[in-house]
This record gives sequence, C-alpha cells and structure tokens, in this order.
Amino acid sequence: MKTPKRTTIYDIAKKLNLNASSVSRALNNSGNVSEVTKKLILKTAKELNYKQNSLASNLRKGHNQTIGVIVPRVNQNFFANVIAGLEEVTYQKGYNLIICQSNESHAREVKCVNTLINQHVSCIIISVSADFEDDTHLRNIQENGIQLIQFDRVDDNLETFKVLNDNKQASEDAVTHLIAQGYQRIALLEGPQNLNIFKERKEGYLSALRKHNYPILPELMKENAWTKELSAAATKKLLNMAHPPDAIFASTSDFSALGVLEVATNMGIKVPAELGICGYSNEAFTEITSPSITTVDQYSVSMGKTIANLYFQEIKSDNKDAIPKIVSIKPKLIIRSSTLRNKDEQRI
Repeated sequence: MKTPKRTTIYDIAKKLNLNASSVSRALNNSGNVSEVTKKLILKTAKELNYKQNSLASNLRKGHNQTIGVIVPRVNQNFFANVIAGLEEVTYQKGYNLIICQSNESHAREVKCVNTLINQHVSCIIISVSADFEDDTHLRNIQENGIQLIQFDRVDDNLETFKVLNDNKQASEDAVTHLIAQGYQRIALLEGPQNLNIFKERKEGYLSALRKHNYPILPELMKENAWTKELSAAATKKLLNMAHPPDAIFASTSDFSALGVLEVATNMGIKVPAELGICGYSNEAFTEITSPSITTVDQYSVSMGKTIANLYFQEIKSDNKDAIPKIVSIKPKLIIRSSTLRNKDEQRI
C-alpha cells in the first residue's frame, strides 16, 4: 500500500495562490498576515490534513521541546518508574520524551547518544550501562550544546547535574537490620565495581559489619552476581561451603534476591529461619513471593520528578552560571518476611 504524501505549506500555498512564506507566518501566528487570510489558511490546512513538523519548527526557533532518556533496561521496575515520574512533569511542561534502551551495552549506549544528538534534543538524561567504558560519548553531548543529567549509575569523573540515591546508607541500613535479626554470617552479592552504585552499596555493607564488630570475610563476598542467573550460581557456592552464610544481601537487585530464594527453596533451606534474604529496588514481585522479600525502595517515581524539575528549574532557567550539583535521595528499607527471624521487630 502506497503511503499518502504528506501535506506541506507549499501545497496550501498552491491551492490558495499565496506565497509559502505567508502560509508559514499564518501557521506560526507570527503576524504580517491579515486576519481574513489567516483564517482561510488555517481552514485550508485543516481540510488538507496538514501536520506541522515540530522538529523543523523548533529548530527554526532555536529550541526543541524534546528530552532524550537512556536507561539500561526499560522493563525493570526502577527505570520504568523513573521514566513515569519524568513523563508526569515533562508532559505538563509541553515536552516530549524519546526513550532509548542500552541493554547494558556500552556500544549500544553510544549509538543511543548519537541518535539523540542527531534528533537535536534539548537534554539527555542517562543512567549508564553495566559495561561502561569511557565517557567520550557523554562529553560529546556537552560539546554539542545539549544539557546532560546523569542519574543512579553515573560517571563520577564528569561534572554534570546528577540525581542519586544514598546507596551506602541504604545498604548499611539493610545489613544492620540483618544483624538485629541475629544473623551472624552475612554474605554480599556484588555488582560490577566499575559502577558507582555497586561500589557504594559494598561500602555500606562493610561499614555495617565494622560498626557491629563483625569480621570482614572475603569468602562471603561474591563479585559480579548482578543477574538472577549469576546470583543463583554464586548462592550455590555460598550455601555449599563448610560454614555457609545464614543471610545473603543481594545488593544488586531484587532479581538477584529472587535467584537466592529459588536456590534456597530447591535446597530445602528454610527462609528466614535458616537463611535471611534481602534484595534491592522494591520490584513488584517482592511482595508476592513466598516468603515476601525484604528490599530497598529507591523512590524511583520521585527520582524521575526530581530529575525533570532539576532541568526546568535549574538548567533551563536564565541563570547561565548555574553550577552542576548533586541531588541525593534517601531510599527506605522495606522489611518483609524473608528476613524477619525475630518476630518482635515491626514490619515497615
């Protein structure tokens, strides 16, 4: 089926025997066109189903009311909620979002950035991929005069506006809770240490152990256990140790915690009596597993709104000397059955 030809201002001008410039001025309400002619042009544009090219129009005006967003995965609750929070604010401001997914690939992330630059977006908001290599593509955004906001996973070496969670404190709270429940050997499932969020969560884990005079045991810390499959493999190794852990903090995500729970269930290990499990991110499924999973709520919708407001209130303001700043959001520990060995502690 042949695609119908798009109506242009030249089609309207030809039908009305006018100059294209007169049609353009009328459609953009820029004056120098009589009211009678303007009404005729608008009526004809409607009859011909004319749709204005917003990108071209914005380029002529020197701005584009479109913001690009790049996330590792759109199907994760955290990133989906951040996007929802962003959209709620940007929609009210008359802005559109272009959403890209890196699939945890640095090469794909670079392609997403280049695509958005070519779309002449006014701002790019990004949480970098797990195999982040260098920031050349991020610097390219700035060199093209496009605003850049980083969130959650960021490049610490690049000075931009950033919106972050207090990952260290959240992890410290989670491990402190496990200690309060009487767990003695607490294992850690780590994410890639090239990413700020996983470094900070490990710091929080170590800080809680030190504050309570627990020994730091390298054999209880498993690197790069940041997917369900990798965490399951790490959990099998941990639980088959001569002296296995009695609690596992899946600091990478709730999907990792789910991998832990499945392995424990298959091995006949009782949760939380014999093994406490804590995840991170408050994915929707954590409430309906058996037992329900203790996790950390990152206030992701709020984070999205904060990012959008940062753009409209700080970056897009008339203050050209605005200094890039870091906004920190404190997550909340959500205590559920998977760690409640001591029933006297109230659930949150």
